Amino acid sequence: MSIIFHITRCEQWENAKLEGVYRGDTLDSEGFVHCSTSKQIVKVANTLFRSQKGLVLLSIETGRVQSEIRYEGAEGSELYPHIYGPLNINAVVKVIDFEPAKNGMFVPPKGIRQSRHKPPCSGRGH
Repeated sequence: MSIIFHITRCEQWENAKLEGVYRGDTLDSEGFVHCSTSKQIVKVANTLFRSQKGLVLLSIETGRVQSEIRYEGAEGSELYPHIYGPLNINAVVKVIDFEPAKNGMFVPPKGIRQSRHKPPCSGRGH
């Protein structure tokens, strides 16, 4: 089982659960949903989401994703997983509340290594 991750706002995830698919902010504009490996989460969070609250981290099992996943990067950069199509919500195996520290910076989330499910979005369920 291979897991990739996606950072999003709690409200977006809640809406996706109602719609049955997740499109994110970039599927329509860029053609794919940006994701990260476990080693890339903090770098992405601190670059794109610094000091933002109300975020969740989606843990996505790649074998369950119905759309194509490609690992891509700019010249000479590391490869990031991209989902080329909507993300079926049953591919999301865990949702972790993802908040920055007091200084606005993110640290590796403890929930990634936890085997028990933590309720997302302040306990609203998965």
